[in-house]
Amino acid sequence: MNKNSDLQRMVYASLLAALTAVGAFISIPIGPVPIVLQSLFILLAGVLLGRTWGTASVGIYLLAGAFGLPVFAGGVGGIGRFFGPTGGYLLGFLPAVYITGLISEKRKTVFKDVVAMICGSALIYAFGVSWLKVVTGMELNKAVAVGMLPFLPGDALKIAAAAFIARSVRPLIGNGRS
Repeated sequence: MNKNSDLQRMVYASLLAALTAVGAFISIPIGPVPIVLQSLFILLAGVLLGRTWGTASVGIYLLAGAFGLPVFAGGVGGIGRFFGPTGGYLLGFLPAVYITGLISEKRKTVFKDVVAMICGSALIYAFGVSWLKVVTGMELNKAVAVGMLPFLPGDALKIAAAAFIARSVRPLIGNGRS
């Protein structure tokens, strides 16, 4: 990769980190876990930038929030968010974007992107629901009912939107990913 291409990837990673923060502000509180658009941009980072730059994008976002910038759901920040009820979802973003990028970067098809995003979403839920159970003391079935089931229809729509966006944007940003 040349320096110009690396610079482009850094700009795209930064842009997706900023969009993830904006997605956190679009929030519908429905309990301990709000409905937000963060995951749309997390998944897009994986399919558009691949595992390396997608993970960098999400890492930038999480570090900004950990250092206190108000980029998490509800316009809050701080390291304490990682220890609250939504901390597992935040931590799940990193493996989710990595796996999404890993799966989608081999063959760039809509089907492959959708499969990658489903796997990424499953990782977010695995981390998030597990942590929600631990922090709140809920039984697993209650944590699933509160922290996953209400979000599945919206996540299906986010994945469909992300697949369409990725198909439309990928030719504009180029195919070179790492």
